[in-house]
Amino acid sequence: MELMSITPPWLERLLSTTFFSSCKTHMNAPRNECNMYCLDCMESFCFYCKQSWHNDHRVIQIRRSSYHDVVRVAEIHKVLDISGVQTYVINSARVIFLNERPQNQIKTSNAVISATKTNSHLCEICTRYLLDPFRFCSLGCKLVGIKKNGNASFILSTKKEEEIGKMQERRLVSKEEDEEILIMREGIHKQQVYKSTSSPYSSQQACSNSRRRKGTPHRAPLGP
Repeated sequence: MELMSITPPWLERLLSTTFFSSCKTHMNAPRNECNMYCLDCMESFCFYCKQSWHNDHRVIQIRRSSYHDVVRVAEIHKVLDISGVQTYVINSARVIFLNERPQNQIKTSNAVISATKTNSHLCEICTRYLLDPFRFCSLGCKLVGIKKNGNASFILSTKKEEEIGKMQERRLVSKEEDEEILIMREGIHKQQVYKSTSSPYSSQQACSNSRRRKGTPHRAPLGP
């Protein structure tokens, strides 16, 4: 099976691109670091380039974590099958690393044996310790694994695309239901507030009405 059939053509270019350098077109503008990548043009660019030339293209934003490039799962899972890659939560968002990160410990067979004994999880390519039972620590390691073994893929199948669409629909429906529940709760709260504010006035009015005399009082006529 050819590599192109299981990996998109823009992926290797993405993994080899250097990000966060100053944009040559907008050198004097703020926020001019090249932290975006166009999947259609297969190039990196800055915020201003996106508005000018890539506004209608498929674009993902690259972020930094511990001096390494990451991309949010919410963005990349729409265009790439990231199954088997370890995910991390950084700044309240789930992300994955683009490439393998250098390790301080020496990669030896003893480390693999000790990890097996302690039920730890290792990347199949770089033997980095993983938090969860995933196969790879990054997109780059998954690409190497595909080239070596061919038992994985980055291409989204039709079934997975349908599952993603259904997941998004469920999120939209749940959001609408939450909004309806919030509106109902606000309505009930307003009714309770109205009753609590109007009831003392009503009781006082009832008491004052009960103490009133009926009709206009008439004095007895004076005698002769």
